[in-house]
Amino acid sequence: CMPVQVTSEIGPLQSVLLHTPGRELEAVTPGNREDYLYDDIIDLEIAQREHRQFASVLRRFAQVYHVRDLLTEILQQPEGRDYLITKTMDVVPSDELGQRLSALPAEEIVQMLIEGTEEESGPISRALNEVGFAFPPLPNLFFPRDIGMVIGEHVVVGSMRYGVRWTEELLIKALFRFHPQLSNAGILYDGSEERRTNYTLEGGDVHYLRQDLLVVGFSERTSPAALDLLCDTVFERGQVTDVLVVVMPKAPTAIHLDMIFNQVDQELCVVYPPYFIGPERLPVIRRSKGTAGVTEEPDFFAALRSVGLPLEPVFAGGERRINQEREQWSSACNFLAVRPGTLVSYRRNEQTLCALMAAGFRVVPAANFLAFDDWTEAKHRTVITIEGSELARGGGGPRCMSLPLQRAPA
Repeated sequence: CMPVQVTSEIGPLQSVLLHTPGRELEAVTPGNREDYLYDDIIDLEIAQREHRQFASVLRRFAQVYHVRDLLTEILQQPEGRDYLITKTMDVVPSDELGQRLSALPAEEIVQMLIEGTEEESGPISRALNEVGFAFPPLPNLFFPRDIGMVIGEHVVVGSMRYGVRWTEELLIKALFRFHPQLSNAGILYDGSEERRTNYTLEGGDVHYLRQDLLVVGFSERTSPAALDLLCDTVFERGQVTDVLVVVMPKAPTAIHLDMIFNQVDQELCVVYPPYFIGPERLPVIRRSKGTAGVTEEPDFFAALRSVGLPLEPVFAGGERRINQEREQWSSACNFLAVRPGTLVSYRRNEQTLCALMAAGFRVVPAANFLAFDDWTEAKHRTVITIEGSELARGGGGPRCMSLPLQRAPA
């Protein structure tokens, strides 16, 4: 059995990849935050504390790997080191930097790649306080979901819409190629080699709901050309026979499908209601293996029924539009299921948690969950809530912050 295997969004989590935010977050300032895709700046110490709590919860269910540790391990092998340095030099052509890198210990290279490396600057730059980065810092790396996707025993390397995230693709590709814990049946689509501007694909838009079913978002960050290519590839090499495409609005709140929809149990999902129910609902099209065109579906839930996966919606933010908008902004739809009906969520989205309680979930704060061992045996639906006031400012939730490598069948 491959170390990497995922066939659902909710099967019991067995191993997962995380990245704890580090000093790369301090590169984000009010002046450059938009370049780094941030709506706000984050307090690093609090964000790290919140992320440690998230990791502690996940360790109760699964083997937790960290990007930094795995990168350090592959940089200790000559093959992995050569690959990473060569590829990095393609992005940042500099002989001087290349020589510096090849002489450094693994930990320092990882630090330079993730936290960024300021370029050597001259007296004018220093006097005017204008020092650029030779390697850009990667403040979005704590959202590894976007850069890596596991579909069955195969993997997909994301093709990031914005250049500030291109180095992330190289890092995840190196891990999928050289680390034994991430060995797989092959890369279905390699975003790190993709340089065509209209081919972008991010993991927040890719939901693998069942062995034969993908639900994807055509969003500001994922293009139709890349989705067609993904369909061609999974139809040919995977078990997927149907792909449902949600046509997303160009709205800052809906950068990825997982910000407005997530499956949380066998027959349950959480949605941002305006986009799925009523007059503002989003168009949905279906592309099936062996057929030339696409079919237009009446709505998202009808589309799911047509492929034999009826899901009942829970409303993020409850019934009131104001609460729906406020909580959706702080990732109220963005859950990570650690097994069917057991979710990790931010604590702050109270109306969403109330709606889940009405659907039969028990809400357990992470501190309580970690203090008592017997929760993991619980048979009822459970939401484990983590503190996330700073993490949420990065624009993502528990699903974005995790890259599941292995799940048992749901």
